Amino acid sequence: MKTWYHSWRAALRIARRDAWRYKGRSFLVLAMIALPILGVSAFDLTVRSAELSTEEQLDRTLGRADAEIRDPELGGHAIYQSPTGDTYSPVGDFDDEPWPNGPGDVTKAIPAGATTLQDTVAVAKLRTTHGLLQTEIRELKAGDPIVRGLLRLNEGRFPEKGGEVAATSHFLEVSGLRVGSELSARGLDATYRIVGAYELPDALDTNQVNALPGALLAPLDKALLADGLPGTEPRTTHLVRVPGGFTWNMVQQANAHGIKVISRAVTLHPPADADVPLYKQGSRRDYQEGGSNATELAAVGTIVGLAMLEICLLAGPAFAVGARRSRRQLGLVGANGGDRRHIRAIVLGGGLVIGVASAVVGTLLGLGLTYALRPVLEDYIGQRFGVFDIRPLELLGIALLAVLTGLLAAIVPAVTASRQTVLASLTGRRGVRGSSRVLPVLGLIAVVLGAVIALYGSTMTDQFAVVAGGSAIAELGVVALTPALVGLFGRTGRWLPLSPRLALRDAVRNRGRTAPAVAAVLAAVAGTVAVSTYSASQEAQGRASYTPQLPHGAVSVMLDEEGGRAVPAVRTAVEKTLPTDVRADVDRISVGKPGCPMYGREDGCGEYEVVVPEAQKCPLWSTGTEDPAEKFSKAERRKLIKDWRCKQDSVYTFANGGVLVGEAAVMKVLGIDDPAAVKALADGKAVSFDKRNVDTDGKIGIRLITDARKADEARAKDLPAPGVVKSIPAYQVPGDPNAYGVTTLLTPATAKAAGLSTVPLGAYFTTSALPSDTQKQKLDGELDRTGNSVQLDIEAGYTSETSIVLLALTVFAGLVTIGAAGIATGLAQADAEADLKTLAAVGAPSRVRRTLSGFQCGVVAGMGVLLGSAAGVLPAIGLRLTERRSELNAYREALDEGLSSVSLPYVPVVIPWGTLAALLIAVPLGAAVLAALVTRSHRTLGRRAAT
Repeated sequence: MKTWYHSWRAALRIARRDAWRYKGRSFLVLAMIALPILGVSAFDLTVRSAELSTEEQLDRTLGRADAEIRDPELGGHAIYQSPTGDTYSPVGDFDDEPWPNGPGDVTKAIPAGATTLQDTVAVAKLRTTHGLLQTEIRELKAGDPIVRGLLRLNEGRFPEKGGEVAATSHFLEVSGLRVGSELSARGLDATYRIVGAYELPDALDTNQVNALPGALLAPLDKALLADGLPGTEPRTTHLVRVPGGFTWNMVQQANAHGIKVISRAVTLHPPADADVPLYKQGSRRDYQEGGSNATELAAVGTIVGLAMLEICLLAGPAFAVGARRSRRQLGLVGANGGDRRHIRAIVLGGGLVIGVASAVVGTLLGLGLTYALRPVLEDYIGQRFGVFDIRPLELLGIALLAVLTGLLAAIVPAVTASRQTVLASLTGRRGVRGSSRVLPVLGLIAVVLGAVIALYGSTMTDQFAVVAGGSAIAELGVVALTPALVGLFGRTGRWLPLSPRLALRDAVRNRGRTAPAVAAVLAAVAGTVAVSTYSASQEAQGRASYTPQLPHGAVSVMLDEEGGRAVPAVRTAVEKTLPTDVRADVDRISVGKPGCPMYGREDGCGEYEVVVPEAQKCPLWSTGTEDPAEKFSKAERRKLIKDWRCKQDSVYTFANGGVLVGEAAVMKVLGIDDPAAVKALADGKAVSFDKRNVDTDGKIGIRLITDARKADEARAKDLPAPGVVKSIPAYQVPGDPNAYGVTTLLTPATAKAAGLSTVPLGAYFTTSALPSDTQKQKLDGELDRTGNSVQLDIEAGYTSETSIVLLALTVFAGLVTIGAAGIATGLAQADAEADLKTLAAVGAPSRVRRTLSGFQCGVVAGMGVLLGSAAGVLPAIGLRLTERRSELNAYREALDEGLSSVSLPYVPVVIPWGTLAALLIAVPLGAAVLAALVTRSHRTLGRRAAT
């Protein structure tokens, strides 16, 4: 008795043998499905491996210890903390009392019978082969078993005695030193031998040196203090091991002594919220740590959702071509008594066979690719992954998706093949079918509807699933429009030369072959464009929010010690070491006896301030002790924040009040081109870059304060500080110039005429090229010889920080795009092989055949890239609009609270025209060249039945 089982078994055997017989075609079909499976599985493995588990993160924080104890320096005042220790708050209300401050007693928090290990970190400048390099000094007995997991040894060993140190591999690379070299520090004559190289798993680019407790920091601190230089300000924590673990009760006992604890046991098994006193002060949401970023989840969810759609679209042309190439065999089945369901079963069996093979191959290649690229990705993000995290259920789900995709993609070809007559299948005649008029209409409706849903989700809701769903509907609409759009592209053929015109007309004539291939490239390109647009937009936002301290490439050195006696030597050191062009020396105003520091409160030393006219003061800042929220309504606060008087400058200036004494070269370095300002300086006027400081008479007032204590008392009462006011005629630079924290500039002659004493402060420089790491270290070495602490700033500009999620998406989306374009055009070429044989039969030379083949593939790739670029921009725009809405809500809340430091969020949508241009040129050109190269010069004509 014949059952469905026997018919399906036969169908699968036929499909397996057919796939093995036509290996080239089967490989292309398999590759089309396996490629996106490779990308999705590799992306899953990358993100999972980079996402540390709680246990792995604790190993990198605690090593093998049970807890880390840290003094928050609240004077030993009792605190409440969260179970993870990331958030804490002192017990009590400090609205009318001073905030607790000062060191606490860590020993009171250590349980009886516990084993402790001290971990101290400070910052100092160490001598390298090039000069000086600011480096973390970490005193920790790294060889102790408790430390295992905190530091990873790469070479040599950890220090075992006082004269030995180990260094991070990054420090050795930057400093030019190696294991076995001698190391010394600024202000210290003693040398240490580097005996090992290690790394910090969470910060691979950290410059750090490890020594035994007391071996380096103590003598280094004494040497610095002996030279009159500031100490290294060490921060100390204690790693603790307790029999039975550090419990929540122990944590609360430590909190009672004002000590914060990160406990392994409590983090892994946190107490109930009702047992956490911190959460009783406010909702847990107010103290929530960690969690996934909503916008990042939106990006991942949207793009991964589109990737699922992409897999389905990529498989369609594969089986459509495969079924047409097997139509003779299917005709033979019908000629021998097989009915339509048998033919459908054979084609679906082919989908199942190829789907299973694609799942296995794609998953294995994804594993291998991720493992191979792991070191590259780790170095790029500066952090080691955790274990190679293979989630069998997730990979199985991705593999099953491949099998399901193979079956779904084979449905339409199966139905189409079963409807063909036996005669048409055996002769290879395709017949003539008119284009559907309903499909383009449905596609246009889907595009409009999907765009509306995506924009609605991004502007009216916080659900990224709405954005993803709308984008998917719109992309499906573009796919439905593809046959009609291919016809529109065909109308441009009249202006093309012979070979591309023939290729374009062939693509239009065979839309059943062209449209699926175009849709495959469209899907791949849409994913890449979506990732690139989102990434470029984030990059533009980060670059716009970055606040430069100086013009790009400019350098400043400032010194506020010993009355500026070492400033000339500092200026010379910069010119000697860096490729400088323009040098602008600056001085500062000094009040009191010679040698007074700028902000010092020594006897005989004073200070100064710029007098701002009362009418030009920001009302939010001049409310005295009164809270602006109580004095002004929300509407008034919002209005005042936009007032020009309440503008805040986020650039730090070394000079008090931003007043510098120098020549016109200062403006040249700062990039201010105003001939009138240069003339005003020459005429003995002060130049103002902040119009709040200039009074109605066109003058700037500088108050000299000799008694700092009385000045503090007056300011507390919102009264003017006592002192003599020097009025100087001023020129206000028009507009709102960016002077990088400088508010007023006057020449030494002007300052002297106004009765102001000045001392050297430093200099600004322009450079012909950004200093390298080697030059920076040499400069630090030269500055060290002056024996003073110098404030050095080099403006290198914005540095991009790409997350691992976007990096993985970009890499694998680009991989799928290139691969899909090549495979889809390869399938189109395979389907058009009969046309190439016809050309050979009529005597066409190999050059014509190669050119036609190349243009056929180039046309398919070009149309797919063009449509995919348009389809991929929509989800990225939707995500950016979602982020803009979220940041605007936060901005409005800040305005309601009267925070004048906030600014209107800038969330741009940036189209990556460079990426689009590369896709539009490289992908079609690469596909055309590859197709032309692989087209054989001489073809052997076969029997018609074999075509």
